[in-house]
Amino acid sequence: MRALIQRVTNSDVSVDGNITGSINKGFNILLGVMQGDTKEEAETLASKIVKLRVFDDPDGKMNLSITDVDGEALVVSQFTLCADCRKGNRPSFVASAPPAEATELYEYFCSLLKENGVRKVAQGVFGADMQVNIVNDGPVTIWLDTEIFKQSRRG
Repeated sequence: MRALIQRVTNSDVSVDGNITGSINKGFNILLGVMQGDTKEEAETLASKIVKLRVFDDPDGKMNLSITDVDGEALVVSQFTLCADCRKGNRPSFVASAPPAEATELYEYFCSLLKENGVRKVAQGVFGADMQVNIVNDGPVTIWLDTEIFKQSRRG
């Protein structure tokens, strides 16, 4: 499972010109679900994101989490994060999970953010052609991949 997290002042997602989700201060999370990803990986990723200390404290240091600042999250499904660009110039997306499996883990991940204290979790529309507006704050952008977590536990 892969996530691209951006600290934002605001963000929204629309489908066919209609806003389906919007947030103020918090995280815009682009989420890619890979073949073989599990609920355990969704739990690990959600927990890590909720605990990330990338919001400024009163001294201007990145020391606070999304829950510390009463932040919000916008989660947008993004199968292109699963792209393999090692061969040629056209990305391969065969590593992305099938839609039914990916949808289930996407929804589960969103519910975990709520369970872990994120006040508002807005969503895009899984599988739709979406337009995402992001006002990145900082800019602060963090890439997380659960494969790295698995490797660090092994070695």
